Amino acid sequence: MKPSPWAAVPAGAVLTLAAVTGCSAASKHAERPAATPYAAEQATDPPAGDGDGAAPGGCPTAASLPLPNDFPESLPMPDGAVVTSVEHRTGGRLVVATVVRGGFDTTLAFLHKELPKAGYIPEEGEVEEGDAESDFSSAAVRGRWTLRKMSACEGEVYLTYLTSAVS
Repeated sequence: MKPSPWAAVPAGAVLTLAAVTGCSAASKHAERPAATPYAAEQATDPPAGDGDGAAPGGCPTAASLPLPNDFPESLPMPDGAVVTSVEHRTGGRLVVATVVRGGFDTTLAFLHKELPKAGYIPEEGEVEEGDAESDFSSAAVRGRWTLRKMSACEGEVYLTYLTSAVS
C-alpha cells in the first residue's frame, strides 16, 4: 500500500516546530515568547533599503537593537555584536540573539576566556564543527549560550544568550 502524501504533513509540522522552537535542556517546554518592544519593533519596522534587514546574501544589515535593562550587566558581549532580537519568556527568562563578526573560532575563544573572567562558571558544553553551546552560572544568573556559523555570511556567527536570575 502506497502512503498518502497527506501522511507527511504531520511529520513536517513536527519537524518545523522543532526547528523553530529549538531543543535544549534550558527550555523544557515549547512556548510562545512574550512580545517585547524590541521584537515588535524589529518585526514591524524593517530597515530602509532591503526591506527585511538582510543583504542580498542573507547577511543582517539592520542596526543593533539596544540591550534590555534586565540583561545581566556583567555578562560579556563581544565587541561589535549586533543585537537582532530580544525575547522575554515566562519564568523571568530573557533571550538575546546577536550576530558577531570575527568568526566562529574567535567568538568561541572570547566566550571561553571572558565568561569565567566575569565570574560565570561554564557547565555541560560541547563544540562541534560550526556549532557550540554551554550552560553557565554565577551567584546571580543562570544561562546558556549558543554559537552557530552563518552559512550565508562568511566570518559572521549567531550568538544567543538565554538568561534568568537565580532565585
